[in-house]
Formats: sequence, structure tokens, C-alpha cells
Amino acid sequence: MSVLVRFAPSPTGRLHVGNVRAALFNWLFAKKHGGQFLLRSDDTDQERSTKEYEDGIQADLAWLGLTHDDFARQSERFSVYDDVSEHLKAKGLLYPAYETAEELDRKRKLQRARGLPPVYDRAALNLSDEEKAKYEAEGRRPHWRFKLSQTPVEWDDMVRGAVSLDTATISDPVLIREDGQYLYTLPSCIDDVDFGITHVIRGEDHVTNTAAQIEVFRAILDYRGKGEMPRFGHHSLLVGKEGEGLSKRLGSLSIASMREEGIEPQAITSLLARLGTSDPVEAVTDMGVLAEGFDMDRLGRAPARFDVDDLRALNAKILHLLPYARVSDRLEKIGVSEALWNAVRGNLDRLEDAALWKTVTEGEIAPVIADEDADFLRQAAEHVPAGSLAAENWKPFVDAVKEESGRKGKGLFMPLRLALTGEARGPEMADLFALIGSDKAKARLKGEKA
Repeated sequence: MSVLVRFAPSPTGRLHVGNVRAALFNWLFAKKHGGQFLLRSDDTDQERSTKEYEDGIQADLAWLGLTHDDFARQSERFSVYDDVSEHLKAKGLLYPAYETAEELDRKRKLQRARGLPPVYDRAALNLSDEEKAKYEAEGRRPHWRFKLSQTPVEWDDMVRGAVSLDTATISDPVLIREDGQYLYTLPSCIDDVDFGITHVIRGEDHVTNTAAQIEVFRAILDYRGKGEMPRFGHHSLLVGKEGEGLSKRLGSLSIASMREEGIEPQAITSLLARLGTSDPVEAVTDMGVLAEGFDMDRLGRAPARFDVDDLRALNAKILHLLPYARVSDRLEKIGVSEALWNAVRGNLDRLEDAALWKTVTEGEIAPVIADEDADFLRQAAEHVPAGSLAAENWKPFVDAVKEESGRKGKGLFMPLRLALTGEARGPEMADLFALIGSDKAKARLKGEKA
């Protein structure tokens, strides 16, 4: 069987780490098995869906390397949904219900007060034609519920194993609102059947939905007369590092905000691919390698803890691995050469920070010199070789300064670093020494701005 998975966001906001994790799992699973990845825009909510959000979602996924093989837009398939819904109505599987939101809320409160689960009582199934006509005359419009079989539904979940859920314990789901707008379930199931989706991989918050959707799938497959039920896999959800929910922080955890902060896409994918698995988190710059190592069997059921500090630490590791060719277009914009990148990437937290070291090596800085170090540094300037410098010149230079001054350890190296770079820490001084050059090095050691 050829694998075909889908990621189906609603274009009503920007992507965040939670839904990107689902997209990543689908993409990795497809690539691991030589399959295809469908991006579907679930834009049936015409009031809240926007082209701007749809474009933003595609841009975020492309930036992460999650390229899609095909694209679909639900708003272009309303006639298909209309056809299937009319069939389900004719079969008695979609039935009209006229309760208002307030009436349904009162019912649920009464059921809870009696110690009963707040499951819809199916009162609408007993309405006579006259009662329906009366509601219509009052100006009420029905919402449409799917009639569940009220029997156990079982499936072999790719993460959770054998799952059984009795649909008698859940309410008949509303598939169409009073205003005629389709809710998520019906268009999604129809599309999954029509596009031939083989695996549905999503968060565990959909487990209960899946039981109802399997029954909807069966009805659609029966109508279509072809197709197969997809396999389901429900992965754990992300929580904060202390186990707290992430819902209130989603703005700061959007992919767009992370990109603005300077987080590399490979840091995000490397972290999310391993969170919640038995595998250690590693910095991986090749999506193909990440896909090859992905295995649904390694996903655990415990909530996956997301810590933005872990992401930032991983971001630094990713930068240390990236060769100049992978980031040359971005580095050229800030004037960072290949030699400078190779010298400083091991000490960066963000790529943009390389610009600081461009100033240190090529620009003008005020050397940091303590009064007690001034004479020592002026003497050190006399040992800077003339002409072009190479990294190999650093050790002989330091050895000569050490022998003359008698200094060693931090008392030797820190004043030299502060004078030459203006910074207390940073990349290897041998590499910086070569890039700073003889004239600037001599001037800075003498306390001159250079």
C-alpha cells in the first residue's frame, strides 16, 4: 500500500509548535515509507478563514522543510459535501435537531446533577413532522447530528495499540450547524476517503472523535462503494516543562515568532521529532536523516514536555553544524564571510549574532583595558607579527608575551581577549587574531580605538 498522509490546518491563525508537531510526524512518516504528504486547507469556516493565514501556514511549513506533494482546499469542495450530506439525510443517518445552545446547556447541567454523563438524549429523533414544522415556523433552523450506532468501535492505533470505545457513551456529533456551515468531521472524513488517505496521525485529543468518525467513514465508504478506512495514530500532546498546558502561550510559541527570534528550522524539527519518544534529542540538519530515524512505535503515551530553553540550546548546536553553503544567502546580507562564519559559528546562539563578530574583526571597537593591564598590553603589542596573520600565529605570539611578562592562565589570556575583541568570551582567539589583522591588533593592544 502506498502511504498518503495529510496535515489539515484551519487557516484561522498561525502555526504553533503543537500543530507543527502533528505536521512533522505526518511528513516524517510519509518520507520514511516513500509516501506522499498532502496539505489540506480546512477553510469551511468562511468567516474566520483568511488567505493571509493560509499563505502564512504554507510559508511556515516550507521554512521548516515540510514541503507538500499535493494541496487541497475544502472551500472548493462544498458541492461534494452537499451530495454526501443529502445521502446521509436520506439514509436517516443525519437527523435534524432544533435545541438551542441554551437548551442543550440546561440538559447537560440536569444530567450532571443526576450523576449522569452529559450525553445528548436524542430527543430530536422523536420529533413529529408537526413539531418540526412548528419549530421552523418559529424561525428555528436545525443543526444536523450523525446517528451513531451506540455500539463499541474498535481500532488498532499506531501509538496506543488496541482501542475500544462504545459510541453509546458519546453524543451524536453535530456535523452541520444551523446556518448550514459544515463542521470539521464530515468534510474531513469525505476528503480522507476521496483522496485515499491511508494514515491519519494526530493528537490524542482526537481519540474520542475517532470512534464517531469511524462510523461516519463507514457510511461514506458504503455510499462511495470503494475505498478503505485509514489507520489511525494518536500521539501525546505537548505540555510545558512543568507539565502545564501550553494554550495560553501559543502566541509566543508560534513558528513565526520563533523565526523572528532567530531559531533555526532544523532546531524545531530536531526537537519536535524526538519529544515524546524513547530516543535522545539530537541536532539533525538533514530532514532525510530525521525521517529515516523516525518510528511511530517509539512514540510514548505520556505528555511530551516542551521547554523553550531546550530549543534555544539545540539551536546553538544546529548553528555549529551548518556549513557556510547552507546559510550563505543569509550571511551575505549581514556581510559575514565564510572564514568568519567558520571561526564564530561554534559560539553563536543565533545566526544574526555573527554580525557582532564582523564588527569585532573588521570594524572599529573600543578595547577594554583595565588600568593595571595597560603596560602589559602595550608590551604585548610589540610581539604582534607584521603583515598578514594566520591562526598559527596566535600561539607563538602568546608564548612570547608569556615569557616576557611572566603572566599565565586567566591573567594572561583575559586581558588579551578584552583588548583585542572588547568581549569577555567568544570564539577561539587564534581564529579571531587572524581575522582582526596585525594593524588592528597592535592598535587595540595599545589602547587605541581600531
